[in-house]
Parts: sequence; C-alpha cells; structure tokens
Amino acid sequence: MKWAGWRRGGRGVTDVAVAVAVALLIRYAIVDPPGPSSPWPAWSAWLVAAVLSFPIAVRRRRPRAMLAVACAAGTAVTMVGAVAAGAIWLTYVPTVLVLYLVATTASIAWSVAGLAICLAAAVTAILIFYAQVFPGLAPATAPSELPMAWPIEIGTIGVLLTVAWALGTAVAWKRDTTARLVRHLADAAVTDERRRIARELHDVIGHSMSLIAVKATVANHVADARPQEVRAALAVIEQTSRSTLAEIHRVLDLLRSDGDPLQDPAPMPGMADLPELAAHARSAGVEVELAVREEAALPAAVAMSVYRIVQQALTNVITHAGPTRCSVTVDVGRRQAVIEVVDDGPRHGRPPRASHGGHGLVGMRERTRMYGGTFHAGPRPAGGFHVSARLPYDQDGTAA
Repeated sequence: MKWAGWRRGGRGVTDVAVAVAVALLIRYAIVDPPGPSSPWPAWSAWLVAAVLSFPIAVRRRRPRAMLAVACAAGTAVTMVGAVAAGAIWLTYVPTVLVLYLVATTASIAWSVAGLAICLAAAVTAILIFYAQVFPGLAPATAPSELPMAWPIEIGTIGVLLTVAWALGTAVAWKRDTTARLVRHLADAAVTDERRRIARELHDVIGHSMSLIAVKATVANHVADARPQEVRAALAVIEQTSRSTLAEIHRVLDLLRSDGDPLQDPAPMPGMADLPELAAHARSAGVEVELAVREEAALPAAVAMSVYRIVQQALTNVITHAGPTRCSVTVDVGRRQAVIEVVDDGPRHGRPPRASHGGHGLVGMRERTRMYGGTFHAGPRPAGGFHVSARLPYDQDGTAA
C-alpha cells in the first residue's frame, strides 16, 4: 500500500511538472509566434497557457472530465484568436496527453468517442480561426518560420491525437492481457493446490480407513472367542483414528487464509515415519519387510512424496491382498529416490480381492510425475503386485 501510494504521488508530481513545461512552451509560442501575433495583450498569454495546461496536472483524478476541459479550452482559445498563429497544434498538446490517459483507462468505445469529438472540435476551431481571425491579424515583422495553412495545422493535430489514442489503446490492451494471464495463472495455482490437497486427503483417509476396516472386521469375528484380540484391535483403531485426525487437521490447515502465526504447523511426514507405516500394516495382518538406505538427506518435499507413495502402496496391499507378505525398499541417492513395494498376493485359500488400482495408483503416478520420474505398477508373473517409482530431484527439492 505504501509503495502504491508513493507511486501515485510520484506520477502526480510528474504530471504537474509536465503541465508547467507545456504551459511555458505555449506561453512562449503565443508571445513569439511563428506567424502574425495575437491581438490579445501579452499578459494574457500566461492565463491562456495556465488554463490550457491545467488538465494535465489533474488528469489522473478525472481523466474523462479533464479531456472535456482540455478539448473545450483548446477549441475556445483557438476560435477567439488567443493562440500562436502557425503553431495552433501546441494548443492541443494538453488534449493529446489527456486523451492518451483516457485511452489507457476507459473502454474502447469511450476512447474512440473522445478521439472523434476532439478531432471534430479541433478541425472546426482551426477552420474558424483561419476564416475569421487570421485575415485580421497584423502581418508578422519577420518572415514566418512555419507555413500558415489550415491543412497543415489540422493534419498535425490529427496525427498527434491519433497516435496518442493508438498508444493508449495498445497499453490498455497489454494491461488487460497481462491481468487475464495473471488471473489464469492464479486459477491454475488454486486448481493445482486443490488437487494436491485432495491427493493428500485421499492418501491419509484411504490408508487409515483401510486399516480401521481390517481391524474392525477382525474384532467382529473374534469378539466372542478371543476378547483380548478385540481389545488389541480397538487399541489399533483408536491410535489410527487419532493420528488420522491429526493428519487431516494438518492438511486442512493449508486451506486457512487467516492462519494463526502463533500456532506451530504440524510437521510433514517423511522418511522417519516409514517404520510407523510398516507397523500399521503389520497390525492389519501384512508381514512387512522394510529396508531403507539413505545415502543423502532428502529435502522435505521429496521425503513427503516418498512417504505418501509408500503409504498408498501399503494401503493397496492391505485392501486388495492382505493378509500377505510384502517388502518395501527405499533407496535414497544423492540425486534420486527409488521406491519398490512388492507383495506376494493373497495367501493360498483366500479368495482374491479386486486388483490394485483406482485413485491410489493415479495419486502415486502424479507424485512421481511432479519430479519427472518414472512409475510402474502391475501384477507379477509369479503372483502378487509390484510398484516401483523413481523420483529424480535437486538439492532444493525440485525436479532434477
């Protein structure tokens, strides 16, 4: 806000300086014109120059009104002969500058109307000047430096007004195009953020609900025969529910626009949380062998993506194949992280469930694609399912 106010103030000072410079130029032209002198007294040149240049100084406050004032003033002083014969175009310089601003801020229809009215007014005033005022002026004491002809005056003013309108219209088009591009990029960023949050929620809820469903099923089947197992299953459900609520709270905090600066954000899951994932899968009946080799410390964003891919892969194993055996291998190098999750499929005698798939594989593939990596998922010839992902990265956590 301070910068915007300073910039507006700076532009106002610039407009005042330009108005003073144009006023001095107009006054000099009236006092020492290239053609016959004006019949008005010399002191009136200061008043005429000030009236003509005033709209430049305040044009940013009321552009349309100042365009009307500048055009009316230029037309009036031209028709009454209080101008510099042979340099009447200087009288319309304020109109040219204000028209440029109008073209950059107003609609195209309004700026075209302003251009047409100003051109018509200038042509009418110049024709009246050369028909009624110019013949009665005293001859110049020295030869004219500029030809005294109304076509030249009209042509000069027409070119200046048209160029000012064209430049202003081009600036307005560029600003509008830039604004639409910025809005498009902002909308795309919001869409990407929503997709990321949806993916996070899918991973968190999908993994936890699969584990809870498995433990609830176990508890329901052994409720009468083995109450101790029921208690253990309920403990797992309680722990999983609490951790899931914490994860959901962390993800939903990303949607808050009025975040509390005093509230510490919950840490993002990463490599250190992989053993807990394996423990949850074991409690759901999956024999998990976890092997992690870290040659270098992963950036936080990459570590979270590795965690989510392993989490979703284990969720698919629990949902579609468990109880079974599963091996999870995470190999972290200095420039890439490689993940492999392999399961043996449903145990003998257990009816097969639906094959791995759905949003889980889509989410893992999208996370891998973010880093320009490769992803593969499919059934194994000997039975079971195999998931592999390779995430190349730079040290700042971006795609390599």
